[in-house]
Amino acid sequence: MSSAPASASISENRDMKRKFVRILAGAALSVIVLLAVGWIAFVPSNREPPYKFVVAWGTKGSSPGAFNDPTGVAVAANEVYVADSRNGRIQVFDMAGNFRRAFGRPGKAYGELGRPMNLTAHNGELYVPEYFNDRVQIFALDGTPKRIIGTPGSGAGQFDAPGGVAVGADGSLVVADFYNQRIQQLTAGGTPVRQWGTTREIGVSAGQFNYPTDVAIGRDGVIFVADGYGDRVQAFKADGAFSHKWGGPFAMNIFGPFNGWFAVATGIAVGPEGNVFVADFYNHRIQKFAPDGTFLTSFGKSGAGPGEFEHPIAVDVAADGTVFVADFGNNRIQKWRRP
Repeated sequence: MSSAPASASISENRDMKRKFVRILAGAALSVIVLLAVGWIAFVPSNREPPYKFVVAWGTKGSSPGAFNDPTGVAVAANEVYVADSRNGRIQVFDMAGNFRRAFGRPGKAYGELGRPMNLTAHNGELYVPEYFNDRVQIFALDGTPKRIIGTPGSGAGQFDAPGGVAVGADGSLVVADFYNQRIQQLTAGGTPVRQWGTTREIGVSAGQFNYPTDVAIGRDGVIFVADGYGDRVQAFKADGAFSHKWGGPFAMNIFGPFNGWFAVATGIAVGPEGNVFVADFYNHRIQKFAPDGTFLTSFGKSGAGPGEFEHPIAVDVAADGTVFVADFGNNRIQKWRRP
């Protein structure tokens, strides 16, 4: 009998296998190319060296200088103000971390505090959003209570767990209204001006929010929003128009550990040169960006040692560029300097 048909079949099988291998190799190469292109497009490289750790202070407790969930930090008049959340107080330190004084106590009355959050200092006053009391309380820097803005609720000028506040040059307030899924702008006296986002509705499009946590105002009145569980930053012009956003691919609520991505953005601050610093909570780091969202550098990693974070939640920057961070999980404040 002739073996030609069997030989032809074997040859055909070999050709099919070769074609299949070539197809697989081509597909693998395509995937590698796509991954490489995606990495280049969505994972930027460092443009600056990371900051240098200087010192940390604090431990868990209620004594002076100890903290129970520090959730906010602000720098003013060569002093560092810390929202000592569960202790219901503000603690004040010098720039080296030495305790100076404290004010406030847990409660709802005037001068009392219900889980103070991200702090802002402006024109000799300290603005304190209160997560439990649904209001913003303003103090003199010596701790004297001065006035209260807002009441509980979801109406205009009301708050449901405000997490952060920024103050404009004219004294107007911009507030991250956490559970109401919006940002509100009010006059210095508390009259509603405008809001961004739809009350009580979560969204990933521009101008929508997923539990916004903090706000900061940059040059030309640009408003930067830490869109907390949206894992991104959104920016709005002084007239209220949407400007730009960043964080992960297309800033569409895609979280990750890569440069320029977030895993819950909880605090935001603008430095003296206009750059934007963001507390990246679950990535245990601080990221620095240009105002247009260009990634510059990051610093910190998970841990309890010097220069390590356990869920950094808030950040502020002094006039000389020194960075202060509320290291939530480690119950301490950290100080970092430029390289």
